[in-house]
Formats: sequence, C-alpha cells, structure tokens
Amino acid sequence: MKKFPNPKGPLSLPEEKKRTTSEGSFYERVFELARQVPKGRVTTYGAIAEASGLKLSARMVGWAMNGAGHVKPRVPAHRIVNRNGMLSGKHHFATPTLMQELLEQEGIQVKDDKILNFKDVLWLPGTKPTAKRSAKK
Repeated sequence: MKKFPNPKGPLSLPEEKKRTTSEGSFYERVFELARQVPKGRVTTYGAIAEASGLKLSARMVGWAMNGAGHVKPRVPAHRIVNRNGMLSGKHHFATPTLMQELLEQEGIQVKDDKILNFKDVLWLPGTKPTAKRSAKK
C-alpha cells in the first residue's frame, strides 16, 4: 500500500522533490517568494511557480504551501490564492475560516471564499511592492 505524507504533520519531502538548484530546493524558493508578498496583497500559485522557474508547477506550489505552517521563518501562506482569487487552500489552515480572517486583518475583502477586489490586490513576484491600485470605473 502506498503511503502519503500527513498534510498536517512536519514537512517531509520525497527524494524527487528535494532536488536542489543553485538557489536551493524548489520548496525553499517557493517559501522565499511567498515571504515577499506584501501585507495587504496576494499572489497566485501560478505566479510563484513561474517566478521560481517552473511555469507549469502551480500544483507543486500548492503542495509546498500545504507544509508552510511548519517552516521557519514563517511563511504567509494565507496570501497565496488560486488564479481566480479563490481561497482554495483554506482547508489546510487550523480552522476553516482562518485564511479569510488573516486576509481581512490585512484589509483584503473576501466574500464566499473569493477576494472581491482581486485585480487591485494582486502582486506578482519580481515587482516592487506598490500601493494598492484604486478601483476606477
């Protein structure tokens, strides 16, 4: 029977995911990029995957975020959402509403598990942290 790691337990990576580059492992790079997301902003799994050099590995970023709660220094995993602004990783937090609560504490509006002003609070890795864009119509 195949065994799978406990998503709530300590981070233990299979050997194939421990491959390193000159900048360290893929997971370390993902965590480094996630730490750069400014307070009050969010980014996507795909944007982090692309910035880490593996454009088609958004699911691997999600897997890394699953273990982010056990990493030091702290990783603000609540700021990583799916490409539509949905809180798709919320079930990996201690409570079902914790991800939303953390985002709301930073001024991000969430309704029905979706960020309301997603385009305004979206931050892409490699860009300078700027003020949130104002909603112009």
